[in-house]
Amino acid sequence: MPGTRFPSLRRLVLVVALLMVVSSLPFGPVHHSTARAQTSSPRTVFVHLFEWKWTDIAQECENFLGPRGFAAVQVSPPQEHAIVAGYPWWQRYQPVSYQLTSRSGTRAEFANMVARCKAVGVDIYVDAVINHMTGVGSGVGSAGSTYSPYNYPGIYQYQDFHHCGRNGNDDIQNYGDRYEVQNCELVNLADLDTGSSYVRDRLAAYLNDLISLGVAGFRIDAAKHIAAGDIAAILSRVNGSPYIYQEVIGAAGEPITPWEYTNNGDVTEFKYSNEIGRVFLNGKLAWLSQFGEAWGMLPSDKAIVFVDNHDNQRGHGGGGTVVTYKNGVLYDLANVFMLAWPYGYPQVMSSYEFSNDFQGPPSDANGNTRSVYVNGQPNCFGEWKCEHRWRPIANMVAFRNATASTFSVSDWWSNGNNQIAFGRGDKGFVVINREDTTLNRTFQTSMAPGVYCNVIVADFTNGTCSGQTVTVDSNRRITVSIPPFSALAIHVGAKLSTQPATVAVTFNVNATTYWGQNVFVVGNIPQLGNWNPAQAVPLSAATYPVWSGTVNLPANTTIEYKYIKRDGSNVVWECCNNRVITTPGSGSMTLNETWRP
Repeated sequence: MPGTRFPSLRRLVLVVALLMVVSSLPFGPVHHSTARAQTSSPRTVFVHLFEWKWTDIAQECENFLGPRGFAAVQVSPPQEHAIVAGYPWWQRYQPVSYQLTSRSGTRAEFANMVARCKAVGVDIYVDAVINHMTGVGSGVGSAGSTYSPYNYPGIYQYQDFHHCGRNGNDDIQNYGDRYEVQNCELVNLADLDTGSSYVRDRLAAYLNDLISLGVAGFRIDAAKHIAAGDIAAILSRVNGSPYIYQEVIGAAGEPITPWEYTNNGDVTEFKYSNEIGRVFLNGKLAWLSQFGEAWGMLPSDKAIVFVDNHDNQRGHGGGGTVVTYKNGVLYDLANVFMLAWPYGYPQVMSSYEFSNDFQGPPSDANGNTRSVYVNGQPNCFGEWKCEHRWRPIANMVAFRNATASTFSVSDWWSNGNNQIAFGRGDKGFVVINREDTTLNRTFQTSMAPGVYCNVIVADFTNGTCSGQTVTVDSNRRITVSIPPFSALAIHVGAKLSTQPATVAVTFNVNATTYWGQNVFVVGNIPQLGNWNPAQAVPLSAATYPVWSGTVNLPANTTIEYKYIKRDGSNVVWECCNNRVITTPGSGSMTLNETWRP
């Protein structure tokens, strides 16, 4: 054992001599959001801050999203909404009027948020509920407006709604019937007659009002329940060229497909979420080598992709096998893959804790949403989950931005099971280990030689890395050790500006072993595993009983180390005090030593 206690554990670079299979898989062009003139890298990821208040989103844009390179925020529906007993999340999706007064804040707060986010290069996308109004009934909305069945004073009356004349209560019963899906009521929600010029004008006026405040794009909620031609007619009345994406949940055997909506804009690709969930929860990552269009999904430049969204993380919106924040590290890994893989325009989910499928956001007894920010700081990782701030997810936004110009896969490798690696040409490289054993391997990459920050476990700031670094050698190879259920990612935007001086230290130790037992060196620095036996550097027995290995260690550094013998998870430490060396300022050094029993 080293000294009297273990220092803290850290991931590190290990030496393993294997080369990977090289392949190149072309994919569709990068999906850009709206113009990004003020940033040197294209911004290619947006986040859904589900149920956040406008004042909180403004702060988050300035404090985190802008500096981290997010393209945009999808916000919850801003219009006046129904007030429902228990204040469920879905009351936001029951419009009462198009006044901008909701449980996220006032019109003035909304406008202030849009302006502040835009000032730091972050667009606002509004979740636009234009298929329907409230559930058929009476009540008072969040701005004080009263309503009754098919009567929203000053806006709509009975004749402005579809009355499909089927199923008794007009609800959709048969999703195999296009007419029902687009003319009957979705779970009792008063279905707007989007074929009416009057209704189209009112909906366009709502969208134009939002555009006048600086809104850059719209998610068309429940687009599947609106004829694609009706959406086109509404959008023809909209000013400018806002970014459009439409919620269309495709299902086998149904007559309405996501493809028929692509002429209006992009479309949510729910199959991506279901398939990535199926693979990461129950499948093999090796299956993902052609993930995307080859799996029957939309063209990359038309697809909005996500690991989970506010609907399907609750079992709604098509349901399926979905990875959510409740899956812990698997959720990290699935998002790392999504943000590294060149397909679609990715949306990161930012949730709150929920224990049932209708639970609303953290609120007081009167349904007033609690702020994420407390005393100027985000109160994340408790009732607000803030997945977009989880380091592996947050730092992969910069990875996607940095690799956007090389929208294809290179250097694909898998072990045939749940360990994969792939590159994005000379712009980035990622390794994902979804197995319960450490992945020790040398990978061939296309990256330029140098030292890079592993952004999965460390932050890259002002040319320096807060933790583990990865060296790409002169042959463009990396030799790494990836712990179980972890990942590694490097990219050109996280290359150290000054490379630390190192010396090659050769360890030779005379040590007898039994069959299956091997010898390693472990020490007090990351290059030697930070005293973690699982991350120790393996030595070779080419001249048994002498075990040898060469490691690049920091120059002019005093280092403590020991030799260990390992047989699987069984570890034997040599005795006595830690060995100590001080490396020279340059060159190399060789140690010839004997195991201390």
